[in-house]
Amino acid sequence: MNIVTLLTGRGNNTLKDKNVLPVLGRPLLYYPAIAAKKSKHVTHLYVSSDDSKILEAAAEIGYRTIVRPKELALPDSQHVDTIRHAVEIMKNDGIAPDILVVVLANNGIIKTDWIDECIEMILANATVSATVPVVEDTDHHPYRAKKLEANGFLGTFFNFSGEKISTNRQDLVKSYFLCHNFWVLNVKESLTDEGQAPWTFMGDKIKPLVIEESFDVHTMEDIAKTEKWILENITF
Repeated sequence: MNIVTLLTGRGNNTLKDKNVLPVLGRPLLYYPAIAAKKSKHVTHLYVSSDDSKILEAAAEIGYRTIVRPKELALPDSQHVDTIRHAVEIMKNDGIAPDILVVVLANNGIIKTDWIDECIEMILANATVSATVPVVEDTDHHPYRAKKLEANGFLGTFFNFSGEKISTNRQDLVKSYFLCHNFWVLNVKESLTDEGQAPWTFMGDKIKPLVIEESFDVHTMEDIAKTEKWILENITF
């Protein structure tokens, strides 16, 4: 069975070179890349990027490089197109992935144990289309969100006609938010356009791994937060 890691990151970001910015003396992408490399299940390692700095940093860790086409590295490019492009490259290399571990280069909040647990959920049940880390956050429950209407007033995202919705978060069904540190895909059951929106490529049978927190790096403050988290949670 081919269980392949795909590390993804692009160079055109609002925080310049964020994926290779130093975090405790190593590039940010080192931490997700090493977490996946240490997995007891992963058999192959790939990185997809349009940026030579990202490709070189990942190659030093043992990742095979995929040069991402420019049209897949635009600010409005869709992640699924990058994944599909990479899978075709893997197949051309004779490595058709059965399980694909998509690891995002700009998130250092990741543990090898989490990756292994998500892989094992798919190994235990072949009908699972994807397994993903999530955080519980009822404070930001979808029912409590508002949108700005064309008339300038706030409105709801849902039609609550005939329903009584509590204003107390404790009364609401727990809500979970997808993390952007890694996703594990059962290739035979995913990578279609028919799954749950907006990440339709994950399919319809998505299993969660509940973790305490996750955040991407968008600012230098996020770099400092990532360093603190790594020092408190990762042993080298």
